[in-house]
Amino acid sequence: QVKLVESGGGLVQPGGSLRLSCAASGFTLDYYNIGWFRQAPGKERDGVACMNSRDSSTYYADSVKGRFTISRDNAKNTVSLQMNSLKPEDTAVYYCNAWWVRNDFWGQGTQVTVSS
Repeated sequence: QVKLVESGGGLVQPGGSLRLSCAASGFTLDYYNIGWFRQAPGKERDGVACMNSRDSSTYYADSVKGRFTISRDNAKNTVSLQMNSLKPEDTAVYYCNAWWVRNDFWGQGTQVTVSS
């Protein structure tokens, strides 16, 4: 069964850090492009960061550049998102995504809340 399962979300104070992880099962991530998206209440799902499978080039939304880092560990079949200097506007459900050719897999999401 193909699955992506996120973990690591939670409540953090402004300025704090969180590390989200996404574990893949039922397929190997090696050939897949990977990404993290987020959706705040009442808003559309937006891309946060992604990494190309071919050359590991990365893209970051302007709002998170310099604060978030996407990474992958093909040996462990996992994807991570290191989030530093968190702001209240980073509050959202964060989703892991892996796509390649016609395959497009999503996790169930993990809540991140930034509040004092």
